[in-house]
Amino acid sequence: MQLSDFTYDLPPELIAQQPLAERSASRLLCVDGASGTMNHSQFANLPSLLNAGDLLVFNDTRVLPARLYGVKETGGRVEILIERLSGDCSALAHIRASKTPRAGQTIALAADQSSPATDALITVEGREGDLFKITSAESLGPLLARIGHMPLPPYIDRDDVLEDRERYQTVYAQRDGAVAAPTAGLHFDDALLARLEAMGVNRAQVTLHVGAGTFQPVRSENILEHQMHAEYLEVSQAVCDAVASTRERGGRVVAVGTTAVRSLETAAASGQLAPYVGDTRLFVYPGYAFQCVDAMITNFHLPESTLLMLVSAFCGRELMLSAYNEAVAERYRFFSYGDAMFLTPQPEARS
Repeated sequence: MQLSDFTYDLPPELIAQQPLAERSASRLLCVDGASGTMNHSQFANLPSLLNAGDLLVFNDTRVLPARLYGVKETGGRVEILIERLSGDCSALAHIRASKTPRAGQTIALAADQSSPATDALITVEGREGDLFKITSAESLGPLLARIGHMPLPPYIDRDDVLEDRERYQTVYAQRDGAVAAPTAGLHFDDALLARLEAMGVNRAQVTLHVGAGTFQPVRSENILEHQMHAEYLEVSQAVCDAVASTRERGGRVVAVGTTAVRSLETAAASGQLAPYVGDTRLFVYPGYAFQCVDAMITNFHLPESTLLMLVSAFCGRELMLSAYNEAVAERYRFFSYGDAMFLTPQPEARS
């Protein structure tokens, strides 16, 4: 299967640069993989697509203000993106600079790209693959909260603002660790969650700390040569029990976002859902047999991305590309701050 099999034309003006004023005001394109049909709706109408006894599975990761700006001892400017916290005062990070930092080098942090350096310092300790090991004299949590910036995706062509600290975050986010939001969850507000609870839709939460690798392009024309990045994942026994109970009463497991899909499918890789703690590199592409997920809510994904391959595996590549072309024609808003889809699978996608 070729990378070029997963492309579509997207006018740049359809890439959402700002969130809507209300989270649940987004549009919702519903695609049925079994019948090959689609229809247009609003995210606020999601309850009409669900039944009492269904289980929504959310990713409760919380996005860190993980982008830092710094000044080297030579005066050169540096941009740091935390990829993963490895300790209270240590992390793995991407560092962008005119010259690769060396082990032992200190970088003074600044409030933004043009401000003078502060007395907050990080030290480059060495390399771990493509990432740099860095340490700080103070705890990184408070440091990031004070001087860090929200790591908006590269296709959002603006600097982050204070409002992004709340808006590029789900309302149910609990566990710090992501550097990108699980964006399907951005459409839920407290009022919608209350409506779903009142009608008997149940909830479970996994944790997958989304890494910056989610934005890395697939560079191999043969997609089977692609190596997925690692992301930290936890699926608890409580989630496994909730899925089992849902199955027993005839309900559906509805994953909120591709991160929830990959979480459940990683934990069910043996053929039976079981608790899981550790990294996942699960790569889902057409031909994959889904073990756990009956429906999914997701945003629109970049052309030739692994996430477009995942939803194509679920609904069928031709139907999914047709749906994307329909969304372009109807002027949907794309990507992180854009609109959403509700997907049910083609029969051959299920194990």
